[in-house]
Amino acid sequence: MFWPEFRRMALSPDVWNGVERLQREMDRLFAGLSLPYERSFPAVNIWEGEDDAVVTAELPGVDPDKIELSAQGDTLTISGSREPETLREGETYHRQERRHGRFTRIVKLPFRVDEKGVEATFERGVLSVRLPRHEEEKPKKIQIKST
Repeated sequence: MFWPEFRRMALSPDVWNGVERLQREMDRLFAGLSLPYERSFPAVNIWEGEDDAVVTAELPGVDPDKIELSAQGDTLTISGSREPETLREGETYHRQERRHGRFTRIVKLPFRVDEKGVEATFERGVLSVRLPRHEEEKPKKIQIKST
């Protein structure tokens, strides 16, 4: 019942071959474009403790020497670049989803940071930054006076 109706409505194989060829040409045409990173790159997680915060950022394939960090006030800025992969002669991308080029991510922190105590490590494509809370921002015990 369904099949004869479908065959009558179906397009000829030549049309589908043309659609597939068009798709391949579109993939090839846009494969080499260098698009700017989205504002949300790199993805980050932030943990807040009583004395500090830890920010981790996913940066696979990024040379740690090309990462720039700055902390000022309550803001952490992570910027850098990822180099494009080198293709051998005659190779072209079939699919290219990993982007390359410059990126910047600005993270608003829940408190002012003591910039002198900031520490950063990079392991297996993950940047980890420990940001100590500024002394003036730490909770202080208040003495209660009795009369």
